[in-house]
Amino acid sequence: MSDASAAPHTPLPRTSLPRAPLPVGTLVAGCLAVCLAQIGLAIPATLNGLFQEHLHPVGSQLTWISDAFLLPVAVLELTFGVLGDLFGRKRLLVGGAALVCAGEVVAASAAGVHQLWVGQALAGLGAAALFPTSLAMIAAGTHTGAERARSIALWASSLSAGGFLAPLLGGITGTYGSWRSAFVVVAVLAVVSALVSLWLAANSRSPEGRSLDVGGQIAIGVGLFALLYAVIQGPADGWGSAPVVVAFVIAAVFVGLFVVAESRARSPLLRLDLFRNRSFAIASAVAVVGMFSFLGTAYATSIRLGPVQHQSPMRASFAFLLLNGITPLLTPLTSRLLHRLPARALLTAGLALIAAGDFLAAGLDVGDRALTSLILPLGLVGIGFAFTVSSITATAVNTVPLPLAGMASAATNLLRDFGFTLGPAVIGAVALSQAASRVTSSLGASSSLNPESKAAAHEVLAAGGPLALNSVPANTPPGAARSYALDALGHGYSIGFVVCGAAALCSAVLVVAALRGRTAQEAAPQEEDLPVEHREIHPLHMTKPDAQ
Repeated sequence: MSDASAAPHTPLPRTSLPRAPLPVGTLVAGCLAVCLAQIGLAIPATLNGLFQEHLHPVGSQLTWISDAFLLPVAVLELTFGVLGDLFGRKRLLVGGAALVCAGEVVAASAAGVHQLWVGQALAGLGAAALFPTSLAMIAAGTHTGAERARSIALWASSLSAGGFLAPLLGGITGTYGSWRSAFVVVAVLAVVSALVSLWLAANSRSPEGRSLDVGGQIAIGVGLFALLYAVIQGPADGWGSAPVVVAFVIAAVFVGLFVVAESRARSPLLRLDLFRNRSFAIASAVAVVGMFSFLGTAYATSIRLGPVQHQSPMRASFAFLLLNGITPLLTPLTSRLLHRLPARALLTAGLALIAAGDFLAAGLDVGDRALTSLILPLGLVGIGFAFTVSSITATAVNTVPLPLAGMASAATNLLRDFGFTLGPAVIGAVALSQAASRVTSSLGASSSLNPESKAAAHEVLAAGGPLALNSVPANTPPGAARSYALDALGHGYSIGFVVCGAAALCSAVLVVAALRGRTAQEAAPQEEDLPVEHREIHPLHMTKPDAQ
């Protein structure tokens, strides 16, 4: 699972370029920090089966394990970029690694799912600091374009390495140790990263013209949390229940307040005037939906292999190598294609491949435990993601004038993280709702179960949902109904794959229909059409390379 978690684009702050070459220690510290952040983000995906087995989460609690990490990254990453500019990036690099370490220790010692949420949230807070700070520190230390390109390439490779190593670490530690061992390994890596940053990294900051958008940050934080709560808890509490309805209302109110705050802020988190550009608005919508599709696919895969089929973390890691490991392998190819083809063409192809893979995955039988069955569908999704993540920001940035490229990248970054966060929430809600409805109908229509088994199965279902019923021992009264739960969960997560595929396909069609033939000059407002205070941006139009 990526990514957003996958790693998003961040505009670099205004800074004075030093004459000396980038210190090796700074490069090592930045690359290690972003690798750590990506490992922390992706490693729980291979462990969902063990979480279900040992912590017995009920209903939507398993979904919150993923989103507890993703939510701070989506909401706070851009703000941490400003904090690094104001107070020094070295402090943030060390502090971010320390937070990741603290979060992993809390998670490793968790006695229940609630403590695991706290650990994940702390680690996500640290990762939110590491993603933008590591890139900004490296870019601030470079002087020439060639040096900067080489340094950014190494940073991107480290990001890709994190996405590749996470399933391997999770698979090995989960299979031969425990899920706690996986968090301990990440905590140790966080200590190493903090020490390397403390001893070797050169500090940098650039406070000129930078300020915190406190109002916007609070509004988007509350709004996004309320929205996720409503979506995740809807299947468990009921879509018409008071907490869910109130959460939707709070989300709507605070998103509206966010729009008001951003329209008035001197240094906004999200540049609303960019959305006057129709092409940029469409590209941004595609960023949200496309990244939702990918991480929703990754989440559905992790639940299918873990809590549903009870496969080992090592076997689950194979699926995530297909989803995440293809991107770094295809980086040279995607780079060449972006030079030779319009970014929107590569984006369309990537989204179409994701859709094809999802529709194939939806057709897999829930009883099929063969890893070879996953190669084609997940391989297509992995290749499609490599193309999509490499072109999605280029598509958005190419629809605006060059002076606004950095800000367009920042907006795309925020929206893409939002899409990543929605993936597990929406797919978990859809799949569990469908599974609960199906297993309830199956139990009611069953004539082969005795009354005692039916009553016990309904009790487990009411307390913990289909995942809990699927995990009870077979030799117990409710265990006789496990086959019904397995069938229902297979049906629910197949629908989840269909939703992801439909989202990717609709995005591909939207790109073809709405962006065909439109150039930046034709589609974008010119700089002189913008308010004076919005015309000046950082002279380095550098962004995070699209690597996962």
